[in-house]
Amino acid sequence: MYEIMTPGPTQVRENVLAVRSLPCTNPDLDPDFYTFYKETCELISALLHTKNEALILGGEGILGLEAACAGLTEPGDRVLVIDNGVFGKGFADFVKMYGGDPVLYTVDYLEAVDVDALAAYLEKDHNFKYATVVHCDTPSGVLNDIARICPLLKSYGILTVVDSVSAMFGEEVRVDDYQIDLLCGGSQKVVSAPPGLTFVTVSPTAWTAMKERNTPIASFYANLMTFDGYFEKQWFPYTMPISDIRGLRAAFENIKADTTILERHAKIAGAVRTALTSCGLKLHTRKGYSNTVSVFDVPRETTAAAILTAVREQFNIMLAGSFDVLEGQVIRIGHMGENARAEKLEAVMKALDAVLPELGVPLTGSLTETYLEALK
Repeated sequence: MYEIMTPGPTQVRENVLAVRSLPCTNPDLDPDFYTFYKETCELISALLHTKNEALILGGEGILGLEAACAGLTEPGDRVLVIDNGVFGKGFADFVKMYGGDPVLYTVDYLEAVDVDALAAYLEKDHNFKYATVVHCDTPSGVLNDIARICPLLKSYGILTVVDSVSAMFGEEVRVDDYQIDLLCGGSQKVVSAPPGLTFVTVSPTAWTAMKERNTPIASFYANLMTFDGYFEKQWFPYTMPISDIRGLRAAFENIKADTTILERHAKIAGAVRTALTSCGLKLHTRKGYSNTVSVFDVPRETTAAAILTAVREQFNIMLAGSFDVLEGQVIRIGHMGENARAEKLEAVMKALDAVLPELGVPLTGSLTETYLEALK
């Protein structure tokens, strides 16, 4: 087995794996499971500091993103797509798929969104039904300030949709304080459960927008309205993946018990970035660094494939390249959830210390020693 140090999926703790092996009841008919599901959703809401309802959907994180757009988009709706990364731009595809008119606010992919510049843009054009923003755009590692962006959007009456799949619990998310109408998360990132589930929180304003549509939602599976009143009706729209949800619950209980999770992510991320830059490697983004993933440019002396292969074959560690416009250009180190442990990143630094010089990349110091010093 490889040591997975990618920006998701992440390592899964033993207690999460253990509960996934319990015998299954029938989740469609067992009233105890409806209660378990509801209480798990309430735990998610509590951990995200919101009174908004949470739902768990049987599908990988991208299902939540599509469901958000499916539920809020009607033909002809203007939707602001805040685009400073591959996933940010990707929201436009979902908007178009459901008949909306995506308006891209495209800015530098190497920096976090400048909130003041966005404010100036909105002064001139704010006729949007909702806006989408990615918290951490994982292909580049850029982190956007949703604590300022979402209240700015809401000041114009624009509904807010946030993809925090790769950031939440490694970065602070306070849904009610940030005025997020529809927040999307996934099981396989900081939550450190296996891939396969997405979860969302939905504000009363977002529920109203979905219920008062003039046209039906053009989907069944990517339709949050199918869960409306599920507990009172004791009815799910499809058979819920009970073992996955049990694992998710255990993972959230782990997060609840981890009172220093944000501090741990910040400390390790800072040490990794310090090591990379101090030893001559170049971080990909100029500003807006996420505490869940570090991304550095591939040195000119080698290739992304060569680095990834050598680290995997010589040290049994799996790092990640990127894709789309960043394919072959960067290396991504995940330090999220169960991967955000000091000893795991020390192993990554040791691997890079050995591999990069072999590939002709000159380092100006020891990544491992610099990392360990930065942790003190």
